Amino acid sequence: MPTEAKVRRPKSSVWHAFTQPAAWTMCLLGFSSGLPFLLVAGTLAYWLKENGIKLADITMIASAGMTYAFKFVWAPLLDHARIPGFARLGQRRGWLLFAQLGVVLGLLAMAALTPQHLAAFVAATLVVAFFGATQDIAVDAYRIEIAPIEDQGALVATYALGYRIGLLVAGAVALILADHLAWRVVYAMMALAMLLPIGTTLLAREPEVLRVRPASWRAAMRESVIDPFADFFRRYGWALAGVTLLFLLLFKMPEQATIGGIMSPFYRDMGFSKTEIGTITKIYGIWIGIVGVFIGGAMVARWGAWRPLGVTIVLCGCSNLMYLLLIAHPGNLAMLTLVISVENLTLGMLGPPTVAFLSSLVNQQHTATQYALLSSLVNLPGKLLGFFAGGIAMTAGYGGYFVLTVLAVIPAMLLFAGLWRRFRGFERAREASPGDA
Repeated sequence: MPTEAKVRRPKSSVWHAFTQPAAWTMCLLGFSSGLPFLLVAGTLAYWLKENGIKLADITMIASAGMTYAFKFVWAPLLDHARIPGFARLGQRRGWLLFAQLGVVLGLLAMAALTPQHLAAFVAATLVVAFFGATQDIAVDAYRIEIAPIEDQGALVATYALGYRIGLLVAGAVALILADHLAWRVVYAMMALAMLLPIGTTLLAREPEVLRVRPASWRAAMRESVIDPFADFFRRYGWALAGVTLLFLLLFKMPEQATIGGIMSPFYRDMGFSKTEIGTITKIYGIWIGIVGVFIGGAMVARWGAWRPLGVTIVLCGCSNLMYLLLIAHPGNLAMLTLVISVENLTLGMLGPPTVAFLSSLVNQQHTATQYALLSSLVNLPGKLLGFFAGGIAMTAGYGGYFVLTVLAVIPAMLLFAGLWRRFRGFERAREASPGDA
């Protein structure tokens, strides 16, 4: 009977969860996070290619998004420091506004410099990537603190919707505009699009969290830098923690390897126009991805995070083989639509199990820093592979590159099988005592 009482604990209604102001705040902040991501990766690669930059250099420059994989390095600052001049907004909104303004200034610098001044242009690209990653840290922390745990699912869903709209604007809309306007004008327009989320940050409420200031710099360093890392190994033990971290490093490599600068030249070399690429891969693909997100979310709700994670890792990784069909049928719009349908659907399905699993690993005493660390580790190897993608593709061909990305699934699934008993056990324990979640 006590267990039944726990199951019947009060919960927010679905209607309330999705209509609360925080949900729509997260939608607009999701847009703000999604917009800069492609502007320093896939979309940027088109601009570079049109300026005669060779493929190996394109993929290196467009790997500025690798900055996102290292955001855990400065994540503790967002928990324990305030920006002079922004303190009146509070800890979370102050950092949010600071990061958003940094993205705007970086995009305007890219528009002003253009690839004709390549060194300065790359520096401006890194500025956008750095402040975009900083914004992601701030948004994650804001989401966790702004609402109770029972509302977090709705906040993640509305954030994902806004994020994908941001990707659509930075991908499809930017590409279509670039067929009619200069790239520098397009990037200036992308900077103006950031004004909407900046207004959202100014109008949003600051989370009501009591923050205790450390008594000394030594205590601050221990609490903000050392303890979040040490805590993970204390809770799981060195062996399990080490194998888990290795699994996190590998399982999203196939996905990340097709997000960076390699895909833009690939689509162009397959004979597609920017408008065709933008329409199918960005506009159509974004909405297929949203369908995948809802399917992945339903899988998590029905079976928990662990089993859907294994299934979607395999589906997402193997979907890269679809690009071999596109190589065999260059310029075929129907084939491009099929490939994008499979890829984006499986990518969307992988998202909710990934977020749910990473969230289950986090100690709420160090939520922002540990989540930034784990999510960065997940994306790092794929970003590194993307950095060298152009050189690999020039040596092995596009087909050889895609086959190599799929092979990364094999060690990931071997580790998954080894971790199965432990994490399924943790999941069953949480299911048996839902009131303690």
